[in-house]
Amino acid sequence: METPINALDPNDGASTRLAERLLGMRANREVIPPDPNHSVRWHEHDYPSPLARWNYHPEYEIHLIRKGTGKFIVGDHIGTFEAGHVSLIGSGLPHDWVSDLEPGEVLERRDAVIQFDGKWVQQAAAAVPEMAEIKPLLEQSARGIEFLGRAANTAAVSIEAMGASTGVERLQHLFALFGTLARAPHEERRYLADEWFRPQLDGRAAAVVDLVLEYVFSNHAGNVKLSEAAALVGMAEPTFSKYFKRSTGQNFSDLVRKLRLAHARRLLERTDKPISEICYEVGFSNLSNFNRHFLNDIGDTPRQYRQRAQR
Repeated sequence: METPINALDPNDGASTRLAERLLGMRANREVIPPDPNHSVRWHEHDYPSPLARWNYHPEYEIHLIRKGTGKFIVGDHIGTFEAGHVSLIGSGLPHDWVSDLEPGEVLERRDAVIQFDGKWVQQAAAAVPEMAEIKPLLEQSARGIEFLGRAANTAAVSIEAMGASTGVERLQHLFALFGTLARAPHEERRYLADEWFRPQLDGRAAAVVDLVLEYVFSNHAGNVKLSEAAALVGMAEPTFSKYFKRSTGQNFSDLVRKLRLAHARRLLERTDKPISEICYEVGFSNLSNFNRHFLNDIGDTPRQYRQRAQR
């Protein structure tokens, strides 16, 4: 069925980007090209970029966001990010970082990314027993790990140093990075996806989810509709609901709710806006509904959460 691109507002920057992605409809199983000169691949890219999309790959990934703010999704976890965000993404775990942009804005060199094959780690550990220290870290990365505080700051320095070096010096920075992540204390780690998260991914599913994420992330504070999301990808609503749940491990309504709550957490942490104002700003229609969902998902009331975050 043909996707109704003409339903999008051509004056809206998010809609324009969405239309461009609809025209491509590429499979989002990212293929990581090997680097013949290095044990692991280090690269950087802008945003927007063909590399910045809902994707998955068998390689492990260490990801640094250098600039801007936005929303990210790792597995079934949705959160917000700002400059300095460092995460470790496990093999096969889908992920995406979507920046808050003005129409036509480009964030140059937003991302610094390290990708490596798990087999390389196993082979290296067989020859260098000290490498065994990072095996538990890679097992834990199946859920995705966000690093916080000093661990994130130290890791970011090593990631940047890798990009500026070659040869043995580059390996030194890589091993320092591995050590930082493997030894990060519990309070400087945040596990992301649920342990039971097991998406059923294929090329078309990844493309469909990518388009829907763009729609939801661009409109979450407004009137996000299942019917509009289904129409964007040319599916009937019941078919889309089942397809989205199978591909992401969560319902469409769960995705929208998690995104709104993630936005609310940021506002509670960073601003003094009244809770009632935050409720409506992130897209909830009434305060009691907002408080109930916040307590169920976060484990605190909005007021309790703000008190903890601003201590």
